[in-house]
Amino acid sequence: MSNEYARPEAKSKTFQYGDLTVTMETGRMARQADGAVLLKMGDTTVLATVVAAKEVKEGQDFFPLTVNYQEKAYAAGKIPGGFLKREGRPSEFETLTSRLIDRPIRP
Repeated sequence: MSNEYARPEAKSKTFQYGDLTVTMETGRMARQADGAVLLKMGDTTVLATVVAAKEVKEGQDFFPLTVNYQEKAYAAGKIPGGFLKREGRPSEFETLTSRLIDRPIRP
């Protein structure tokens, strides 16, 4: 009997892109997602994840896609001030970046 939630084997691939070294890792982070890739290029690190439903909903005539782009303040060395040290709702930049990612990948 196979376990669909078995831990995937961690894989890593490194290659050169111009003067920069690019490293792609999968199977180590975001294990609850259906797919996840951690990409490192120079000083930049991006975690991209995908979650999908197992079955198609009947009668649905559109492609249900949601893109969430988040740039954490602490990743840039900025800590939110005030009593609550939480990051609020997405900024306008994050919303526009989500749309830029969303539009080209729609069918």
